[in-house]
Amino acid sequence: METVTEIIVKETDIDELEHVNNSVYLNYLEKARGDWYSEAGMSFKQMKERSLTTVVLKIEIVYLKEAKLGDVLKVKTTPVKLGTKSFVQQQDIYNQHDEKVVESTVTNVMMNWSAKQSIPVVEEIARYFK
Repeated sequence: METVTEIIVKETDIDELEHVNNSVYLNYLEKARGDWYSEAGMSFKQMKERSLTTVVLKIEIVYLKEAKLGDVLKVKTTPVKLGTKSFVQQQDIYNQHDEKVVESTVTNVMMNWSAKQSIPVVEEIARYFK
């Protein structure tokens, strides 16, 4: 299941070089992962109710093109690989001209929040990697 999250670049996202600051892309990716979880049937709220969470183990980002104030970005989140307690998602960001701005790979670990321990990936998420 691929999801698409739309983000409009705001003034607070821009740095002194007049483009989106590199650190802001992490927020864009996190928002898009939240949307992916919701569409998968396991929103952040639903996870919290079950004392579940995911934590980012690793993010690889390649910045390909700058995004500027007012740009309409689309973050595409796609499941790539399922492990026992972790999973990998590809997240690419495109501008309104369908030019790829960022490509990233995110490795997440499924956790029991109360116990602070990794656990097997829950079925609501795992089923999209099969």
